[in-house]
Amino acid sequence: MNTLSVELVSFLTRSMEVLAALFIFFMGIGVLWIIVIYIIDVNQTQQTIRRNYPVIGRFRYLFEHVGEFFRQYFFAMDREEFPFNRAQRSWVYRASKNVDSTVAFGSTDNINAAGRVLFVNCAFPTLWQDAVPPKLVTIGADCTQPYMTDSIINISGMSFGAISKPAVLALSAGAKAAGCWMNTGEGGLSPYHLEGGADIVFQIGTAKNGVRDLAGNLDDTKLIEIAAHPQVKMFEIKMSQGAKPGKGGILPGGKVTAEVAAIRGIEIGKDALSPNRHVDITSFDDLIDMVNHVRKVTGKPTGFKMVVGAPVQLDQLFIAIRKRGLDPAPDFITIDGAEGGTGAAPMALIDSVGMSIRESLPMVVDKLKQYGLRDRIIVISAGKLITPAAVAWALCIGADFITSARGFMFSLGCIQALQCNKNTCPTGITTHNLKLQRGLVPETKAVRVANYVQNMVKEVGIIAHSCGVKDPRALNRSHARIVMDDGNTKGMDELYPEPELINEYAQSD
Repeated sequence: MNTLSVELVSFLTRSMEVLAALFIFFMGIGVLWIIVIYIIDVNQTQQTIRRNYPVIGRFRYLFEHVGEFFRQYFFAMDREEFPFNRAQRSWVYRASKNVDSTVAFGSTDNINAAGRVLFVNCAFPTLWQDAVPPKLVTIGADCTQPYMTDSIINISGMSFGAISKPAVLALSAGAKAAGCWMNTGEGGLSPYHLEGGADIVFQIGTAKNGVRDLAGNLDDTKLIEIAAHPQVKMFEIKMSQGAKPGKGGILPGGKVTAEVAAIRGIEIGKDALSPNRHVDITSFDDLIDMVNHVRKVTGKPTGFKMVVGAPVQLDQLFIAIRKRGLDPAPDFITIDGAEGGTGAAPMALIDSVGMSIRESLPMVVDKLKQYGLRDRIIVISAGKLITPAAVAWALCIGADFITSARGFMFSLGCIQALQCNKNTCPTGITTHNLKLQRGLVPETKAVRVANYVQNMVKEVGIIAHSCGVKDPRALNRSHARIVMDDGNTKGMDELYPEPELINEYAQSD
């Protein structure tokens, strides 16, 4: 054996000895660490599992955390999960990527379940060559600057702060490409909303972020500045939202960056807790006054967003409007259901407060008709409507437009990781962590946002054509049936017959 070979063998031997020593050292550290943790666990008195199962019991928290991710991929059936199941998410993903969205063999949904909506196919469906695009709708016809659009599905309120810069950029550019509007949410108007070129609905939340003075009151000067942007088409006063009626917006301090704080007019790094209602709106008359004030200052269509708590609230609202006449009425009402989502809210509100959109939307439409207001006030529906069937249902009931937040989050790549209330969103949508945001490329995701809108309109059109109408907005209650408890169906027009006009308000103002 030559000298080089001897030296090589010697080097390898020493290296193996060093690696073995390091292995033994770290094994010893590991064993010592386990012993220390064991002693801590068996002696602590706060957690039963750790006390009874020291060391091993700590893995429970890891399993709880990763379980949220594993369930949707390995354990849940297609229609089992909440708030959105795999079938719903998969449709949005495919629509956003503009890939084949057809399925084979049969439905995985239970078409016999009570409450299920089944559309009434026509014996002679509309031919493709006879179909027409969605009808153009004017909002605020009497405003100085009315808004005309044919969009059916639009982006609901998601604040900059609650969602990230690249998410806002992607949504804005995608909305522009698809021809739909984007609601700012209650966090104010950021440069990123404007950069993509979309039509904007500016939301005035209870904290009046972006249009407030130092005392938190509505500042007309700032309102005029916002309205001066040609892209800002409408103003929406947020009274309540589906996930947390009676609770204002919650933005954890970890998401209040310097930029977010500057746009909202709040302190950096501190939790942003909006009041649970507008301090200057204590009655429906006050609400009507606020609508008219904003509309007068801006010259643009103005309405409000609310969650219905009980039918009597609608009677009180519409009586107050009719006493004032048709002119002061809001240009639109956005109805959110208890199904609505949010970035952060108490579980008690998410689970147990507010009326479902399935009950409240037909109620609102019918009461508007009763009080002679349906032709005056546009109805916008929100609340978990992310698939063509859900959107077609809302059109049948009588909604003029549909808005969605979570559907568009899925179009951006959301995996329902349930991390929205933290700064740890793995897809970069609801985090200000630059490392996590890096994965969300606005230019790419904007295309998916536009695809989602375009494929939604296309498939709602397919349902409409199957029902024998040419335009999705021609859908009405005769085109849908609801499965009853006994498994048989009943026509939506039978369940919700045309309401009678209240005589006191029979004459137009």
